[in-house]
Amino acid sequence: MDPYSLATRNTVEVVMEDELRSLLDRPAKSVYAGYEPSGEIHLGHLVTVNKLMDLQEAGFDVTILIADLHAFLNRKGTMDEIRDLAEYNRRCFEALGLTGVNYVLGSDVQLTPEYELQVLKLSQEITVNRARRSMDEVGRQMEHPTVSQMVYPIMQMVDIATLKVEAAVGGIDQRKIHMLAREHLPSVGYPAPVCIHTPIINGLDGKKMSSSAGNVISVADSEEEIEKKMKKAFCPPEIEENPVLQILKYHVFPRVGTAVVKRPEKFGGDADFGTYEAIEQAYAAGSIHPLDLKKTAARYLIDIFADARDCIHG
Repeated sequence: MDPYSLATRNTVEVVMEDELRSLLDRPAKSVYAGYEPSGEIHLGHLVTVNKLMDLQEAGFDVTILIADLHAFLNRKGTMDEIRDLAEYNRRCFEALGLTGVNYVLGSDVQLTPEYELQVLKLSQEITVNRARRSMDEVGRQMEHPTVSQMVYPIMQMVDIATLKVEAAVGGIDQRKIHMLAREHLPSVGYPAPVCIHTPIINGLDGKKMSSSAGNVISVADSEEEIEKKMKKAFCPPEIEENPVLQILKYHVFPRVGTAVVKRPEKFGGDADFGTYEAIEQAYAAGSIHPLDLKKTAARYLIDIFADARDCIHG
């Protein structure tokens, strides 16, 4: 796969595509994603993890910001609680394949006078309404937002300049914050970053993914728990918004060349699929039973999470 196709597969938007092409032509290029340490690493995180692995293969230097101060500002716990999670999250990311990358703890770079001055400068340019709108998709308890949550997107913008990266990766829920960065970073002497956005995939029940709703698979789940959760997963005949197909598209096929659906001979025997499109077409045509699709997704997820599970339960 050519570098551009690798960099853009399984994305919903690249801002801007021509800028990404120019970046790919450079001998040195860098990208980052930030993660709040706020709980177990799960399938939702894995979408951007897989994209960062694609970008690393496409020639980017990758930085992971473990955003402890952002988690604190977003009311995800005390600093002590968050810092305990930060190192654990880093180990999980490494076990999931993000090795050979630069890990940065937010509080190590965000408490300098230079950083704080940049935040204050940008705070003069951005209205409260614009800051609030940028947080609508990512903020906690936004029906009663705090001032800290208005600082959050401004810090995220300054992170890009501080880390000296040329591209940012995030779910499409990060779009408004990234657009603020593209608009305002040039005013503090830093170029607008290329922004690469991945989709927000459904939870196992077909609804919004949430750890509190119990519709996720996380690195802490045992093989038996993964199999049990996948067996109960929503898997309608339709292709759109099908969480089992989404797992195959965004998690399995980026990591395997060929996926094998294993089944008894009386049900057609094993079937090999070299692309996600091929397995999607077979399912849409009724050639694969929903239970076989679920078992296939479960088997590969167990494999993908194996190193992380060993790291946790070690």
